[in-house]
Amino acid sequence: MLRPKNISKPYCDRCHDPVCQGESNVQDREITSKETVRTQVRIEQMDCPTEQALIRKKLEGMREVASMDFNLMQRTLVVEHEAGALAAILDAVRSLGFTPRTARQPMPEERRATWPLVVACVAALASEAASWLGQPSWLVAALALAAVLASGLSTYRKGLIALWHGSLNINALMSIAVTGALIIGQWPEAAMVMVLFTIAEFIEAKSLQRARNAIADLMKLAPDRVTVLQADGTWIETDAREVHPGAVVRVKPGERIALDGEIVSGGSTVNQAPITGESLPVEKAQGDTVFAGTINETGSFQFRVTAAANDTTLARIIQAVEGAQGSKAPTQRFVDRFARVYTPTVFAVALAVALVPPLAMGGAWLDWIYRALVLLVIACPCALVISTPVTIVSGLAAAARHGILVKGGSFLERGRQLRWLALDKTGTITHGKPVQTAFELLDQTLEPSRVRALAASLASRSDHPVSLAISRAARKDHVMRFPVDQFDAVPGRGVRGTIAARAYWLGNRRMMEEIGCASDDLARRVDALERAGKTVVMLAGEDGPLALFAVADTVKESSREAIGRLHALGVRTAMLTGDNPHAARAIASEVGIDRAEGGQLPEDKLRVIESLAGSGGAVGMAGDGINDAPALARADIGFAMGAMGTDTAIETADVALMDDDLRKIPAFIRLSKTTHAILLQNITLALVIKGVFLALTVAGLGSMWMAVFADVGASLIVVGNGLRLLRARFA
Repeated sequence: MLRPKNISKPYCDRCHDPVCQGESNVQDREITSKETVRTQVRIEQMDCPTEQALIRKKLEGMREVASMDFNLMQRTLVVEHEAGALAAILDAVRSLGFTPRTARQPMPEERRATWPLVVACVAALASEAASWLGQPSWLVAALALAAVLASGLSTYRKGLIALWHGSLNINALMSIAVTGALIIGQWPEAAMVMVLFTIAEFIEAKSLQRARNAIADLMKLAPDRVTVLQADGTWIETDAREVHPGAVVRVKPGERIALDGEIVSGGSTVNQAPITGESLPVEKAQGDTVFAGTINETGSFQFRVTAAANDTTLARIIQAVEGAQGSKAPTQRFVDRFARVYTPTVFAVALAVALVPPLAMGGAWLDWIYRALVLLVIACPCALVISTPVTIVSGLAAAARHGILVKGGSFLERGRQLRWLALDKTGTITHGKPVQTAFELLDQTLEPSRVRALAASLASRSDHPVSLAISRAARKDHVMRFPVDQFDAVPGRGVRGTIAARAYWLGNRRMMEEIGCASDDLARRVDALERAGKTVVMLAGEDGPLALFAVADTVKESSREAIGRLHALGVRTAMLTGDNPHAARAIASEVGIDRAEGGQLPEDKLRVIESLAGSGGAVGMAGDGINDAPALARADIGFAMGAMGTDTAIETADVALMDDDLRKIPAFIRLSKTTHAILLQNITLALVIKGVFLALTVAGLGSMWMAVFADVGASLIVVGNGLRLLRARFA
């Protein structure tokens, strides 16, 4: 979303958050000598943030690389580089022990053999038993070495590569710790540490895959095959990816819809819950729009395809959610900063523990070296670092399943801080389909039918709900229309145009005042209608005002419920509308909104948002994502209503509600609060466990395998806790 230039606080171009002081995933460098290109690289072995840091450090040294954008959950790296430098970049990644592949190269399914791990477990247990039973030391050592070799070769290889490049990742720390334990003769413990670590990696990888599958499940909503009408009138089943816009597709009862389109014959009820989270099916008839991933329930129909498979609403949702995963939330940036300080600090402490007591206090070398090795096991903050992206991605996926498209972790976290929510009226609080309720002729010398025809001619050229109401009423009464020249829509006022070489205006009181058509008598008539909650527009010609049209909209029942839920969450509400102040206050009173502002132009709405922002707390703005663009951009969180099928709303909103149900905003706030609570739980748990074992180790009460077990347990607990969001009920 583009931010207004007059905002003093800088924003990150990618995550829209206040500039993150270099803590984002992007590292920028100017390359002026050659044209740059962006390439997405998938790195299947990139599971841990420390591995991501290793890749970053390697590529930062290449002058051909301009920027890097990592997505750890999807194991992808988008690198901006000089044209022709891709081969060198891939070779650099391979030198780190990774297998990079571009989007054109298919990624084979990773199948990891489990029998070496089983052998390692048996050997480690046998080594422990042999030591316990007092068997020869060579037997204990042989079994321990067998366990380490069977389970730890990959760890050693990665660790040596990391050390070679000056990185202290978990593999490097574990390699040092296990090697040290072997050197000082702690054979069974060294074996058990390596086996436990390998088991932890295996389980953690499976757990992380669940978070990745939350996005992959969205991709499975649309079927791969569709039945397409051929030129000779026959129907043939074909791959959905090969179907182009304009083709006609047939859908049977019970089938999932594969592509976006418009019904050309037949009708049915369609379950749109997979996209919008709506609980009830929607009636669809000829001319209505259908969306990929939704389910046809009862009837059969044919629709004309309006978007290719890679450009459907569902595809854009998936792309937006995947892109949001690369945007770091504030908590995640804090954890990353903390981890970069924590690991070298603990490593330095471990070195001091190994050297200072024996040298300065006469302590036993083997005893203090052992304690130092235990500290090395504790030095990797995997549980702490991995807990935040898993939690954020789970929250983003859970929101998408309920029809709430959140464009980044920063917005998911910020939702809990909302104190004011500003709302557009038409289509947000009301149904957005007002009807004409009154017509009053002001110039009695004119034929009413001609005046209505003039107004309908202008109104039919506009897509504003009030104009649509006037146009529909004229069509229902078979009122004729005239050609309109020099048509122009004036935001916040109305429309104007030329009919039969004469100028006409159709707009609100402000437009009439600006063209000099206002009078006391006209103001009294307008006030009477507006006090009744009507929206009034006037038709004026070159000789003065010609007629009044009163239009009324109806409030959605869901809006009343949503406002009540927002108040229960401590969020105050303000309605900003271009309609007259009387109608605004009437609607606000009916719904329970705290503040109503009528007669608002786009720049007026922006000023109100800025004033609300100065009152403390975060400010949200809910609108259609187009007409309210300045206010949506200035708000801390912009909510686009009814974004289903709307490219602009999905691309520009911070949070896009896939239907027009306002109750999804309090649901989003509750999800934000739950996400924040889980983040705090995970961080607290990881830090407490680390702190306890640091203290136990320095006191000589902690062992190496206990430290691994605790670290593994913490990692699994925080990952599982984060995945709870996938099952959370917040709607």
